[in-house]
Amino acid sequence: MVKEAIAVPLQPFASTGIPGLDEVLCGGLPQHHLYVVEGSPGAGKTTLGIQFLLAGLAAGQRGLYVTLSETGAELQMVAQSHGWTLDGVAIFELSNGPTMAEELEQSILHPSEVELSETTQRVLKEVERVRPARIVFDSLSEMRLLAQDPLRYRRQILALKHFFAGIGCTVLLLDDMSSKASDLQLHSIAHGVLALMQNPDDYGEGKRRIRVVKLRGVRFRGGEHDFRLNTGGIEVFPRLIASEHGKGFVPTGAPSGNTQLDKLLGGGLAHGTNTLLLGPSGVGKTTTAMSCLIAALKRGEKASYYLFDEGLSTLLARCDALSMPLAPYIASGQLEIVALDPAALSPGEFATIVRRAVEVRGVTMLGIDSLNAYLQAMPGGKFLILQMHELLMYLNQRGVASLVVLSQHGLFGTSRNDVDLSYLSDAIMLFSFFEASGSLLKAVSVVKSRTNDHEVTIREFRLGPAGIEVGAALTDFDGVMMGVPTYRGKQSLLGDSPLIEGQ
Repeated sequence: MVKEAIAVPLQPFASTGIPGLDEVLCGGLPQHHLYVVEGSPGAGKTTLGIQFLLAGLAAGQRGLYVTLSETGAELQMVAQSHGWTLDGVAIFELSNGPTMAEELEQSILHPSEVELSETTQRVLKEVERVRPARIVFDSLSEMRLLAQDPLRYRRQILALKHFFAGIGCTVLLLDDMSSKASDLQLHSIAHGVLALMQNPDDYGEGKRRIRVVKLRGVRFRGGEHDFRLNTGGIEVFPRLIASEHGKGFVPTGAPSGNTQLDKLLGGGLAHGTNTLLLGPSGVGKTTTAMSCLIAALKRGEKASYYLFDEGLSTLLARCDALSMPLAPYIASGQLEIVALDPAALSPGEFATIVRRAVEVRGVTMLGIDSLNAYLQAMPGGKFLILQMHELLMYLNQRGVASLVVLSQHGLFGTSRNDVDLSYLSDAIMLFSFFEASGSLLKAVSVVKSRTNDHEVTIREFRLGPAGIEVGAALTDFDGVMMGVPTYRGKQSLLGDSPLIEGQ
């Protein structure tokens, strides 16, 4: 006998006022429950609480901020620093409020000097007076100090939970975790737990992350999600899951703009694939990537290029010298070049920037230069591989032709990489230096292509006044990949002959 499925009523959600966090929560926080927001001092709990109340105010819900650790003036200053006003939000100050001062006959009162039951009763009376739909309680560390006993503390929190549930409030309890790293008893009582984390880096800005530790009865996005505490509030960057962003597209070619390079690639680049440009510094990877982008711009496509290593002015001057002007495309909005600081950027924020370029601007070709600097924004190589995998899969599924630049350490022979992304790449262009006739020359080859039947030859490569130049296969040389080849023929090099037709 098959049992009928029990219909579970849909729960109304309360927006947190932070779009990215609502996305992580798959709609927001289920209403009429009690939640814990925990994090070390300075993690952003107060800002999150204020945004939660302001979002409720915008939805016509009254809000109450109960503070035991900050004064009302301090809360107003926090709001003003973000350009907000707390007009319409009730603030109940327990640290040295006038009501408590009158009844207890003290001019300055610290929460630890008040009995826990009296403090709780004052909170309940204020809630009954205001009748709010949303409450922020700041902070639980003061309640712990007043209780001085885990059992008494738990009973008081349970009493607050039942009281708030009875009047239909959605409550955030802020916990600065000053007593210990994690309060599992509190976690068991709460309907949901949000953890705010901040990791100070040795250099640059500290990275902030948020994680949903627990949320009863509804699905949410697990794992850690980067966020930034900006002027104007918290901005959360949900962890990218490529499988959720698939979009049907017709695979089309994306010629590089150079006939000989297209021959080497077996027909050029392709939308919905990613190409890794690998080689030592100064060999021409960035210039080749820009040449491919300009070819896409000439076809009417939109492109974005993200610089982690080089300054924008330097790139523009170099491209102008190689007859590849970028200014007209930037002025028209067809091309976006963004210079990024890896010391101030989290991987989640970068993924969000890329998503906006693809989904809002309609970008069909995109470059990342370079992955070495992007690595510095990551907590470790493992995370780089996982997050870059999701980002490249996302771009492929959206039909974007992406170019990723990765610099190798060393100029000749076997070079070392910071990270191996070869298995993630659909195509790999390998650039190298070699010495011949007393000159430092360059070579290019395609060592992998999942979509095209590429050449397996090694061709000479150089940068000239007309842009990139690709010569014939170096058939008269042995050992080019080692950097010091053996010449056994009469083959002319690019510097010895006119440019090949079609370049």
